[in-house]
Amino acid sequence: MGRSKIPLLLEGVPVGRGSDESIIQNSEFKMENIDFKFSVPIQIKMSDLDPFNHVNNGIQCHYFDYGRSAYFEHVFQEPIDWSTFDLVLVHVDLDFHNGVEFNDKIVCCSKVTEIGHKSFKMVQQLVDEKTGIVKTTCHSVICGFDRQTHQSIPLQEKYVKQLTVES
Repeated sequence: MGRSKIPLLLEGVPVGRGSDESIIQNSEFKMENIDFKFSVPIQIKMSDLDPFNHVNNGIQCHYFDYGRSAYFEHVFQEPIDWSTFDLVLVHVDLDFHNGVEFNDKIVCCSKVTEIGHKSFKMVQQLVDEKTGIVKTTCHSVICGFDRQTHQSIPLQEKYVKQLTVES
């Protein structure tokens, strides 16, 4: 059976970014494209696998949640109390570059890329620790959140300072 003219997965490249020629030329999309200062290992479980023996795409969202939480605890230098934490995830999008398989040794790398008045942007990647190949990329927006009014609020100054140091 030959290759499809419209591949679902390209080797190391997000589908739909740029022309087909640039996608093919940049097929080695590696971690060194972004200077990450934080990463956390991810444990893959059998229950994470889909019928194709790849980690289910929805499960990868959980990996990014875990990486984001670990990043916040690292940056803010304290455990997160989720009942009072005044940041909330308001946007997330993922690009699946390569399938994550059960025996892959992956890490979740996290970095803040922009900080605004009420929100900040993050980029995260699931990366094969052995090869440096990016498996999945996540872009997200996190904003300040008032738990009483359920409205966005300006970021606390202490968050801005701590996130700026880590960026």
